[in-house]
Order: sequence, then C-alpha cells, then structure tokens
Amino acid sequence: MQLGILLTKDHRLLSVAAILDVFESVNRFYTEENKKEPFTIELLYMPGHETQYPGYVTKATDHETYYDIILIPSFRQGWMPNSPDPNFSWIPWLQHQYREGAAVASFCTGAFLLGATGLLDNKPATTHINAGGAFARAFPKVILQSEAVVTEKDRVYTSGGATNSFHLMMLLLEVYCSRKVAVKAAKVFSVDMDRNRQTYFGTFSPAEDHGDDLVKLAQEEIRKNFSKGNTIEEIITDLPASRRNLVRRFKQVTGITPIEYLQKTRIEAAKQLLEQSRQSIVEVMYESGYNDLKTFRSLFKKTVGMTPKMYRDKFSGQMV
Repeated sequence: MQLGILLTKDHRLLSVAAILDVFESVNRFYTEENKKEPFTIELLYMPGHETQYPGYVTKATDHETYYDIILIPSFRQGWMPNSPDPNFSWIPWLQHQYREGAAVASFCTGAFLLGATGLLDNKPATTHINAGGAFARAFPKVILQSEAVVTEKDRVYTSGGATNSFHLMMLLLEVYCSRKVAVKAAKVFSVDMDRNRQTYFGTFSPAEDHGDDLVKLAQEEIRKNFSKGNTIEEIITDLPASRRNLVRRFKQVTGITPIEYLQKTRIEAAKQLLEQSRQSIVEVMYESGYNDLKTFRSLFKKTVGMTPKMYRDKFSGQMV
C-alpha cells in the first residue's frame, strides 16, 4: 500500500516522527516473518516548497502517483487556509487523491487542513481538545465531536491531541492490516486501546481578545466571583446591559452562554483543586461554587468524562 505523509509548512516534527516509527515498525513485523512489507512510505512536499528530512528521502507531489492512505500530521499551532500560505496548495491535491480512492487521516490540529478541503463536511471529526472551539467556528459544516479520541466515516479519519494519534494509527492498522497487527503494535508502543474519550485532557482557557468590552467584563466578573454567587444572574447583575442582550453577545463571541461559561469555570477550578490539593471532594465542591454533592458529581462527570475521584486518582498521583 502506498502511504504518503505530508510535510506541511509548520508541521510538528514529533507528529511525523511518531507516524514513521509506527509504520516502519509494522513493516519490520512483516519482514521478521519473511513476509512482504505492507507499506511503501513516502514523505511528500509540495513542488516549490522542498523539505529536507534527515535520514529520509522526500518527494514532491505529482499527478501520476496515487496513494492508498494519506496522513496529515499535526501543526505546531492551529493553521487556517489563506491563499499566500503554501499549505493552501495541498487542498486541491488532497481532494483529487480522495476522489481517486485514497483514505485521508489527520492527526491532532492537522484536522484544520483536512477541514479546509471540505472532505469533513457533514462528517464527524475531532482535534486537540483545546482547539475544538476554533475548529467549530472555522468549519461549521463539520460534526465536531470534541470528546472523541478518533473519528471515521467514508475513508476520512481524524484523531484528538498528542497521544491520541497512536489510537488512530492502531485503527488504521486494524483496517489495512489486521486486528492482530494492531494489537501487536499497541503493545510495542504501550497504547491503551480502550481509551474512548479525551475530555479529561482539556483545559478551559477561553479567549478574551475578541474585542467586545461588555463580554470581557462579564468574563472577568465570572472569573472573580464564580464560587460566590449561586446563579449567573447574581454574578453579572451589575453589568450595564439587559440579560437578553448580554446572552446574545456573549454566545456570539465565546460560542457558549454565560451559564455554560460559569459551569466550565467552576469545573476547571475543581479540576485544579483535585490535582493540587489534599482537600476532600466535599471541600472541593464548596470552593468551586457548588453546594450539592450529587449535582456536582453529575456535572463534573458530564463535563470531564469521569467522576471527581477518578480524576484525582488519574492526575494527582506520583509516577513513581
């Protein structure tokens, strides 16, 4: 199978290295059993934008070579298409390869380039948990599943952030090789194949440089008083705007309502207390603005994907 790895502008080196490591290892599995290697791996760059990769031969794309699988690595930061950017030239090439039968997969923020092709329209997709808001605003036709580790539909794949890339590669190995090969690779790379959510890796860090002073003032009030008021009305009562107008403007620039923003702020505070303090779950509940344990546990699990105790067990312990 022809496997092409895109050397996009500003790609993350670690992402490409991980892809190479996994698929070269799988080729080695086969040669050790005197079998033909399943993947012919090529590192691809756009003509005119030659990219060197130490120890590897890189190749310019052409219109004569077709690929079975095309992999888009993550970017060092979120990328958005604009015509002077050399990454823009990947879009028609990817569209053509897909029409000719290629499967296309993106890793982490590589989903931004895949989204720009239109191949994700009306399909599920995921990306880095902290890039979900920007992705949803940029590609409203895509069915964003920000909690998902991996998505797939009609030969178009995406994965969440960082180590979730390995879960996508295990899925591709299962589809294009076998379950046996995928399990063997998972063991070699210490991949827990039962991960099905990435929600608990996220951090609520909303932008405040949107230019709306009223909304920024509301954000500041929520940040300062999230643990004091019982309702959002108590916290933003002194703002110079009607509730209806504030809610409309708030959602327009942040993507969520003030009530949702308050809940996310409280849950993020609870997460930090669970990570860094020895306070009991009840004490954490009160400090983060809740007064009912059942409600707190329910909202925490809905937002984070696990209970407060499970979260503390996962993130507050020592590695050794």
